[in-house]
Amino acid sequence: MSLLAEVSGNVTAIGYGLAAIGPGIGVGIIFGQGVQAIARQPEAYGLIRQNMLLGFVLTEALALIGLVAPFIFANL
Repeated sequence: MSLLAEVSGNVTAIGYGLAAIGPGIGVGIIFGQGVQAIARQPEAYGLIRQNMLLGFVLTEALALIGLVAPFIFANL
């Protein structure tokens, strides 16, 4: 009786699913805290929104790297 399990199929889909968890949580935190900051200081809306969108773009870049990386390193 063997204790090793065999994984077959496309493992990159599982890898991307796991890689998307972090950016998903990050985006939720960014927008949640951004809305809370705007509610506390409505006069700083422009600055808060700008920083919120910058954080969103950088966080989504991580998700895109997680999507592209399996295709780049598939043949190595």
